[in-house]
Amino acid sequence: MKQFSYDKLLITLIFVGLIASLFINIQRHQVEVANNSVELIVDYEDLVELAEREGVPVSEVMAKAKEAGITSLAVYETTFKKLNVNGKTTAVNGSEILSSYQNGSMTDPDWRRLVENGTIKGTEVYVTGHHQQTFREVYEDLVRRLGRDRVQELKVGNETVLAVKAHFESFEKMDLGMPTDEMKAVNDGGFYVLARPTNYRNCTKDDVDAFFSRIDGFNVSGIVFSGSQTLGAPDNSEYTAEKMAERGLTLGMIEGVTQLQFFQQDGMLDIAKTNDYHSARLYSIPKDEQKKMKISDCVERWSNTDAERNIRYNLLKIFDKPAPGMNLLETNMAYFSATRDRLVADGFIIGKAGVFEHFYPAAWVRALVMLGVAAACVLYLSLVAPGLGKKATYGLLLLTILVLAGPVIMGHGNKVRILAALLSANVFPAIAVIWQLDRFKSKSPDEKTSLPRIIFTAMFSLFACGILSYIGASYLSGSLADTEYLLEVNIFRGIMLTFIMPIILVAIAFMQRFDLFDGKMDDTQGFMNQFRRILDMPVKVKSLIGLFLVLVAGIVFVARSGHTMGMPVSATELKFRHFLEQAMYARPRSKELLIGHPAFMLAVLAWFRKWPTMVLFVLVLIATIGQGSMVETFAHMRSPIFMSFARGIGGIVLGAVIGAICMVFVQLWSRFVSPRLAAQQAKN
Repeated sequence: MKQFSYDKLLITLIFVGLIASLFINIQRHQVEVANNSVELIVDYEDLVELAEREGVPVSEVMAKAKEAGITSLAVYETTFKKLNVNGKTTAVNGSEILSSYQNGSMTDPDWRRLVENGTIKGTEVYVTGHHQQTFREVYEDLVRRLGRDRVQELKVGNETVLAVKAHFESFEKMDLGMPTDEMKAVNDGGFYVLARPTNYRNCTKDDVDAFFSRIDGFNVSGIVFSGSQTLGAPDNSEYTAEKMAERGLTLGMIEGVTQLQFFQQDGMLDIAKTNDYHSARLYSIPKDEQKKMKISDCVERWSNTDAERNIRYNLLKIFDKPAPGMNLLETNMAYFSATRDRLVADGFIIGKAGVFEHFYPAAWVRALVMLGVAAACVLYLSLVAPGLGKKATYGLLLLTILVLAGPVIMGHGNKVRILAALLSANVFPAIAVIWQLDRFKSKSPDEKTSLPRIIFTAMFSLFACGILSYIGASYLSGSLADTEYLLEVNIFRGIMLTFIMPIILVAIAFMQRFDLFDGKMDDTQGFMNQFRRILDMPVKVKSLIGLFLVLVAGIVFVARSGHTMGMPVSATELKFRHFLEQAMYARPRSKELLIGHPAFMLAVLAWFRKWPTMVLFVLVLIATIGQGSMVETFAHMRSPIFMSFARGIGGIVLGAVIGAICMVFVQLWSRFVSPRLAAQQAKN
């Protein structure tokens, strides 16, 4: 009989690494708890539109928004499309001026004189100003964006007019710098300005200075760049970061549509890095999606988003249609205030967007984590290769330590940390399940054991297995945790592998311990012999159908676990998820509480009732899904570590209850239904 031993030195090193990882994770938790301030933002233009649609003064709408909890208004660069509406500056196509001269509607003699002497050209745009400051700002920005050779000053009587060589339709949409009148109105209303600038073509340091001189003197909370480039890109992004740091401005990073990392903007990561990641994640519910949602749905979305994804800039869009029994203004104020109240109830502070402290654990502590990961990998090898021997075991241990811990000690090791996280996510769940297999294998099952005792044993074993898997979760987090991973500037890219690899590792260990074919649950010739035997088996059509169904289930399993595969979720499951979100601190993952953990409970029943070994094998592999999922949850570093911990605990508790119910149904079936079916078949 093969003997599998748990080497004491390896266990000791794993324990040392665990202490180091827990130390890092406690620091991480403190950093996450301290970052609890959320900024509630609405576009200034949206409030102006809301005021116009309701026929009330903008100042009144702003006062109500302030009362409802909005802290900041996003101000975008002005355009002539906006300026033509508010009348402060007007842009007119030269062809229109010529047309008015020709049809006799032009009465101003100064304009008529310019047309007659050929100064006015139909291919140019003519800008007039009715607000001195706005006109000056427009002139400054036009020169920066188009060059002085394309912007000419004309005198029409006592009025200055700008003749601009530009295509009118494109000119109307051109960004023309931050409007000081809007920023003043925002500050006068008691709000912070969230600046949304665009970049200049061939942006220079002088262009960057011009932007910051424009916003100086206003109460600006942060900057979220608009468009595909940040201000200063590609050559002066770091200069922009320096100017932001001088003013203590936070960089807003727009979360990507897949909820992974960010909307790509050239220069954004350069600014974040130079500014020591003084940054916050921004999210906005897509307008098309919000149209289909109720206020309560949006509020729930914000609660989950801020808690689970470390979003600290909440950009709220207005509702276009009123809710039943309310007008449009009341609808949106109810939305704003309900969001604020829910976030406050969740423990958040409403104010400026919070940022993470500088968090980079000491290299020697991280090296101890690498030491434990190395020991766990060698331990797994010893549990599937009993003839490895002490000398080979410790030789592999030394080599693995050098590979994992060496680069970290030398101050590098970013790629090694990812490798360590990947190993932790795969090896520790496998070891947890293997340990339970060895516990049960060391005892002879008693078929007469009562069902309540089996249920108690299964629950105890599930919790014990979960604790060991959580050691892997601690290692995974301890390997990666720093400010960049919490912000999701860096992400763990091995998630898809963690869905499959623990199952393979456990399958190898199982076939090293049990005979899949005779059901004796005794020693075997090992994995390779059984694997060859499986490959040599004749395949029937029904077996092919079964394998196809398993393959489909596997594809669904992997696809539903990612963000980009687009696998739909049924309406029933969505309602079930919503119920769990309402009932629990953190919603457990479906593959844990509905698949993995119940399968673990049934595997224990299979052992006691001496079901065919192949059935036990399948149940053990399915059970491994739950353990792997518990660890993989911690790979989503943007989610607070305590929430990931609570999510796994909730999954184990509910999964154990569901598993116990399944065990009762199976027992009732085997006692009352199965004998009748067998008797009926015997008669036939």
